[in-house]
Amino acid sequence: MVWSVDFYEDAEGSAPVEEFLDGLSEAQRNKLVALIEKLREHGVSLPFPYSSQVRGKLRELRTRLGKTRLRILYFADLSRTFILLHGVVKNTEKLEESDIQIAEKRLADHNQRLNT
Repeated sequence: MVWSVDFYEDAEGSAPVEEFLDGLSEAQRNKLVALIEKLREHGVSLPFPYSSQVRGKLRELRTRLGKTRLRILYFADLSRTFILLHGVVKNTEKLEESDIQIAEKRLADHNQRLNT
């Protein structure tokens, strides 16, 4: 079954992950777009190393280009749609707590606006 994938939008209509993708090199963007398509095709069964648990409902899409690690934090909402919350280019193994908190804040904002 094909899942839906959507970009989180804040109250002003800005989509941070779209902006993140626009700021990447063409090679980096192509790698992540292919990974997003893989998420759409495989849904919750997308295996490690492409996807992994971060905390709670929060997961991360994982790829690399050379030594650069590319991540998109996301979650699956109740309508069987993956919401892309936050993008990160990093050179370390571990996600920064600040990046996790940004994604969690956006997840909470998405759910709050969905419920009102």
